[in-house]
Amino acid sequence: MLTPLEIEALSLSLWVATWSTLAVLPFAILVALVLARADFWGKSLFDGIIHMPLVLPPVVIGYLLLVTLGTRGPIGSWLLETFGIRLIFTSTGASVAAGVMAFPLMVRAIRLSVEAIDGGLEAAARTLGAGPIDRFLTITLPLMLPGILSGAVLAFAASLGEFGATITFVSNIPGETRTLPLAIYTATQTPDGDLEAARLVALSFTLSLGALILSEYLGRRVRRMMGRP
Repeated sequence: MLTPLEIEALSLSLWVATWSTLAVLPFAILVALVLARADFWGKSLFDGIIHMPLVLPPVVIGYLLLVTLGTRGPIGSWLLETFGIRLIFTSTGASVAAGVMAFPLMVRAIRLSVEAIDGGLEAAARTLGAGPIDRFLTITLPLMLPGILSGAVLAFAASLGEFGATITFVSNIPGETRTLPLAIYTATQTPDGDLEAARLVALSFTLSLGALILSEYLGRRVRRMMGRP
């Protein structure tokens, strides 16, 4: 049986991972299409910026979020004054931090799926009179689906394990921003907290492994339904 603290951390982690994944998914699809199909000046720089969260220390990403989206940051202060939205020290801010860190993983998975699409199928549809929207909805999007599903599940799993950017941007507040990784950190810093930390680690490991297995299963199932190996 899970303790109330474990249930609280688990529920918050699932909430943060779900909303971070849903929030960045449309942008990830758009960016993946641009990187896979468009050719423009500065594309390499744009690609590098998109993937920076993969190579920068998460604390650096958290600090950048803090200085831009904090209440004294240019964007954060505008959101607070205009809409009354405060991201720092909130679960919504934790979702933002997790989404930023998971975004390049999702873009990469979707981009690979787009690049694997046979351009001849779209060309044939164009010669038959299908417009850009029709081609996207009937050909491109269905063929992208394995990458979208895999990328979404990978981003969800990454969001479950996000620590550095989260604790830097939204701190470690019980019931508000203390997700599973932060709860593990708190347990390791607490006297006689080894057992609690071990239970939380096992829970986090199970969730992440389940998400990765689900990602592989969904990808194979969709490819099989579409007649692809």
